[in-house]
Amino acid sequence: MAVTYEEIISGLKKRIFKPVYFLAGEETYYIDLIVSYIENNILIEEEKAFNQIIVYGDDTNINAIIDTARRFPMMSSHQVVIVKEAQSLKKIEDLAIYLEKPLLSTILVFSYKYKTLDKRTKLYKLLESHAIYFESARVRDYLIPAWIERYLMTKGIKCDPNASAMLTEFLGTDLHKIVNELDKLIISLPAGKPVITTALIEKNIGISKDYNNFELMKAIGEKNILKTNMIIQYFANNPKDNPIMVSIASLFGFFSKLLAYHYMTDKSKNNVAAVLKVNPYFVKDYETSATKYNATKTMQIISILRTFDMKSKGYGDVGTEPGDLMKEMVYRILHL
Repeated sequence: MAVTYEEIISGLKKRIFKPVYFLAGEETYYIDLIVSYIENNILIEEEKAFNQIIVYGDDTNINAIIDTARRFPMMSSHQVVIVKEAQSLKKIEDLAIYLEKPLLSTILVFSYKYKTLDKRTKLYKLLESHAIYFESARVRDYLIPAWIERYLMTKGIKCDPNASAMLTEFLGTDLHKIVNELDKLIISLPAGKPVITTALIEKNIGISKDYNNFELMKAIGEKNILKTNMIIQYFANNPKDNPIMVSIASLFGFFSKLLAYHYMTDKSKNNVAAVLKVNPYFVKDYETSATKYNATKTMQIISILRTFDMKSKGYGDVGTEPGDLMKEMVYRILHL
């Protein structure tokens, strides 16, 4: 059956085991957490030598895995068989044979990363009814700030909304990468101040709290010409750390949401946040920008961004430095 990460871990902690755990999906963070928990907590150290087997998809085949899974444990109630990189296995559908009559003393775990099973297959249907099938989808970019805040909250740490948005812009949606950076920040927190701020991020990760895509969006949204020019000049001087295509993508996302805002009938704070999929804290940014750019200008800006996206990739422009392209693009946006 399909279950959540929390349900799987809760069951494992209660030592309620299923014969097979099939962990699939693009987001590897939760897959790795489950595998790590099983690897480190199901058997005691004395049992692991004879009863915990780890194999890799490239080095084995499904028949060998089934043969191993059908062995009885030695001086233990269970044996654990973990198949890492299981997406490399050929004829994975043959696992259905084992699922029809699994050995209950074996805990068989498949780490099937970056892929999912076809839900029309016999294998999927058997996993859903006889085992645990966990599908870990990649977290959408607009959900990452809230994910960061929840992760920190579980550790008793608060995060400024600006800080979580800043981290999202810089780190993207890779949860492993995000957690690594958050753990570094947690270590660097001053005693008695459990709050992640933009200043702390700048000091410990190297993202400028004043010169980043998040601040660029705010400056353009407010039509703050001086601040915008300072940021794009910083970007031009540091092109490797501030690629133009990332900046264009960020601005495109912002103005696409601003266009949607213009055509909303219910502009209450909670409704705007829900429809645009943003933290309610940032609704005020769209309210401000809507007074600076009407719907027609917003559509024109989206067209400008598309034009310069093509230019940044070499279509219709050859040889112009990214920093100069950025300056021209922003000038056209601010002077519509």
